[in-house]
Order: sequence, then structure tokens, then C-alpha cells
Amino acid sequence: MSICSFSQEKNTEDVKKAEKNTNKGKFFFYWGWNRANFSVSDIHFTGDNYDFTLRNVKAKDRQTPFSFNDYLNPVNITIPQNNYRIGYFLKEHYTISLGVDHMKYVMVKDQTVKIDGEINSGTPFDGVYNNDDRILSEDFLQLEHTDGLNYVNVEVRRFDDIGHLIGLNHRNFQINLTEGFGTGILYPRTDATLFNQEKHDKFHLAGWGASAVVGLNLTFFKYFFIQSDLKLGYIYLSDVKTTANINDKATQSFTFFERTVLFGGRFNIF
Repeated sequence: MSICSFSQEKNTEDVKKAEKNTNKGKFFFYWGWNRANFSVSDIHFTGDNYDFTLRNVKAKDRQTPFSFNDYLNPVNITIPQNNYRIGYFLKEHYTISLGVDHMKYVMVKDQTVKIDGEINSGTPFDGVYNNDDRILSEDFLQLEHTDGLNYVNVEVRRFDDIGHLIGLNHRNFQINLTEGFGTGILYPRTDATLFNQEKHDKFHLAGWGASAVVGLNLTFFKYFFIQSDLKLGYIYLSDVKTTANINDKATQSFTFFERTVLFGGRFNIF
């Protein structure tokens, strides 16, 4: 009698444990969209005939206006600012993942900034500058990382069901908190026109980034989820291609604040 009782108790504990530990060994993926804000940035331009720095340059993102064709048509879904990621639950509460944050960085046109350095390029902009004012007109500079500011990164996150904190305990709906850190490379296709010279206009490895993220995840029927993340990060671009001349480049660094809406799923492959 005691043996049966012990066996039944052990089986019950195993079932409870199996129901609780539902994440370890699962893969997950998501797709979604973002909005981003960028800090001001000092941009240092160097080339055969110039070496100058623009101070406190302002920039903004460029989100595509919503339409079903641009956001849901598989041919066009990479046009808006987007995020996609695939990951794996190493343990019940810890994940590792690889993804791309496809942001868009657009220098604000016609802003007035300070300029230091020298330009000797045979253009009307030639001169020696010492903290002088400079209007960033189209014939002087156009700068965008709009195809895009591609942050290819690895993230490690913690993942916790917090539904019990508000009295929610339902197997088909969970509220989860996720937070972690990431780091990776920047692989933009920069759209830059400097002094009306020929563009570079190719994808290239331009620098690196690091970020911290916190998010809220709503999971339905154990497999499908909606998630929203807040991400704060730092980007250092040491090799921004500005013209077709291989000797021309720009260097800049800035912080970003990103907000996302994401749709995805969790599943077992094996």
C-alpha cells in the first residue's frame, strides 16, 4: 500500500514538473516593427582633400506609413523598419538568440551645426573652419542609413512568467517579463552624398553596437506570442562609406532608444 502511494506521489510530482518546465529546449522566432530615437552625434569626415567634424548632428528615424501592401505583403515587408530574430531556451528562464534590428537613421536636413577642420576639394565649401556655423544643405551633405541601420546582434535574456503576481494562472495564457543584453555588428547600406560626389551605396561592415533590453511577452496556447520591447543601445560606426572613393569615410557614435511590436512563436523541433 505504501509503495503504491509513494509511486503515485512521485508520478504526480513528475507531471507537475513537466507542466512547469515548458520552455527549456524550445526554439522561438519573431517578426515585427520598430520606432527609434537617436542622440545627437559628432560626425568626422576624412578624405583625400578634407578632414572636418560636424558637431551635434541631429537625426531621426523614417517609418513607412502603414499600408497592408507594405507591412503584410511578403514582397514588401522588409521596407518598413523591422525586427526579426530566432532563439533557443538554454534553460527554463534563459535564452540566447540571433537577430537583426533594421532601423533607419536619417540626418535632419538644413539644420545648423558647428564645423571644425579643413576642406580643400575644389568646391564652394573650401576653407578652414574653427567652430563655425554650417547649414547642412543638400548640396553640402545628405546622410542616411536607410537600407538600413542594420544592427545584427546576439542577445542573452532572462524570461519569467509573472502572471501569478496578479493572480493569473492559466495554462493557455501567460504574461512574461524578459530582459537582457546584446552586442553585435552594424552592416548598413549608407545613402550619403557629400559635395555632390558619387555615392558608395553598398552594404558594408561599418562598426559595432551594444544594447540592453526589457520586454513584455503575452503568450497564447503555449506557442504563439505578442511581445513589445524597449531597447537602449550604443552604436559606434568607425567606417561609414561616404563616396565611391575608397579613401573617403566618416566616423560617428550615438545612442538609440528603440520600441518594438513583435509577433512570434515558440516550438520544439525534436
